[in-house]
Amino acid sequence: MDAAARPAALYGRRKGQRREPAPANGLEENDIPDIIFFPNGVDLRQVTVLPKAEWVRIRDSVDSAAREAARILAEKKERKDMHLRSKAVVKNWPNTIAGQAQRKLKARKLREEKEEEERKQLDLEEAQFQAAKRKEAIEQAKTYQYYQNERVKRLHKALLLAEVLKERDAQTEFKKTKPDIYKKKEEEMEREREKAILKEQEKAHERYMNRQALCRDHLEQIKEHKHQAELDKLQAKKEGEEIQRLTKLYELEVERENEKKLEEKLELRRLHQEHVADQDILKVVQKQKQEDDDDKIQAHFKAKQNMAKLRREKEAEMNRLMQEQRDNITNHLAALMKQTFEGIDERVARDMAEKEAEWEKERKEKEEKKKAELKSIAEHRAAVIKMKEEREKEARLQGKERLHELMETDRIYLEMEKEKKLRKRNENIKMQNIQIQQMAEKRAREQHEKQVELDYESQKEIIAICKEQEFQEYAKQIIDSESKTAQNIYPLLKAVKEGVGGGHGPVYRERGGIRPSYQARDVNGTQLPSYNCNTTQEIKKINTNSSIPEAKARLGFTW
Repeated sequence: MDAAARPAALYGRRKGQRREPAPANGLEENDIPDIIFFPNGVDLRQVTVLPKAEWVRIRDSVDSAAREAARILAEKKERKDMHLRSKAVVKNWPNTIAGQAQRKLKARKLREEKEEEERKQLDLEEAQFQAAKRKEAIEQAKTYQYYQNERVKRLHKALLLAEVLKERDAQTEFKKTKPDIYKKKEEEMEREREKAILKEQEKAHERYMNRQALCRDHLEQIKEHKHQAELDKLQAKKEGEEIQRLTKLYELEVERENEKKLEEKLELRRLHQEHVADQDILKVVQKQKQEDDDDKIQAHFKAKQNMAKLRREKEAEMNRLMQEQRDNITNHLAALMKQTFEGIDERVARDMAEKEAEWEKERKEKEEKKKAELKSIAEHRAAVIKMKEEREKEARLQGKERLHELMETDRIYLEMEKEKKLRKRNENIKMQNIQIQQMAEKRAREQHEKQVELDYESQKEIIAICKEQEFQEYAKQIIDSESKTAQNIYPLLKAVKEGVGGGHGPVYRERGGIRPSYQARDVNGTQLPSYNCNTTQEIKKINTNSSIPEAKARLGFTW
């Protein structure tokens, strides 16, 4: 419904009353009455219209608690914001306890960072030193491992044997030149002893001077430490005095803050007491107003009772007058009936005819109404039948659509099954291809492993050749150095002989260039000699004759 059709109430006057013209000095915009629309069915005579000032007063009295709470929250928020701003301002001041502590912490952090950098540098130097030690240890281990090789051991044994032979030759020569050597040796020892005595005296004097210098350094350090301790004590004393001064300032600030808080509490208490007094006054006024309203209601109720009593009395009076008038009318009618008794039959007949005409008219109207109802029933039945046919037709269409949907679903299912079978077939083909690829990869991997093994064997042969060349170079250096001083270098030449194993047999190139050794079949199991003797000739003769088992036993074969 449109707002213009609703009943409206204007603040300050009833509907239908004329508003007085505005005064000559004009009216403010806020004094223009507001318009409120009420729903339909509201009796405006039962609506209480209040002035705007009264309405504002009631609203303020109702919302005073919420506004007071909002004001208190705003004051708390303002104090908190002021406290945070004060903390932000004081945070970077250097002359406060917190600032000094922050400065000390910063200095300590810088000192720790510097110490950490020094420790990192020391750790780096230590890591480099340890890496060098590890490298040296690895080199020593490689050298030791190389020296533990069997051929190198035999070479060193041969070198030792060559050294022994050389020493034996030297001792033989020494026996011939022994007296002259001892005399020269004693003179040389005497010169060395005098040199050692002079050197020892120089070292003692140098140690004495170093001790004197060290003592002077220690005395200087002790004086410096004492002076530094006195400076630290003075600094600590100054810091203590500064802390005491700042503590007193802090206590004064705290005392001022407490006094300020106490004044605020007293002010809040006074305001609260005033508010409570205002609330009590407001309650008394409301109670007085309620009593006035009750008096008005009671006066209104009494007036209504009086009006009801007067209305009952007036109704009784009117009933009495009506009864008197009814009696007069009855008497008058009796007189009239006596006067008009003769024309009653005619009037009765006329009335009966009129009644019959009215009855006939009512009967015709009823029949027409019945026909109209039957017609409306037939039309309704036809509409219902038509609606039923349309519903059946719609149901058949829906059934056809459902059948088409089922057929489409079956078709989609069959296509999905076909796709599934095709996908499965493709997966099988893909799996076969993967298996074939895996077989090919396996074959290629086996070939690659064989090739790797062959490469490994070839690398082993190359490494063995390189080791052999290295050993031959090392042995050549030793032999060259020994050949300059020693006369008998046959043990070295024998140890340098090609072939690993140290045997007397042939060198097997296909087995890494080893030279196997054969043991004799006796208790010691010593190696067979490489020279021919009478026994070898005898074995040859036995082989030429017939005794092969004896020859096998002599050679050490066990099969």
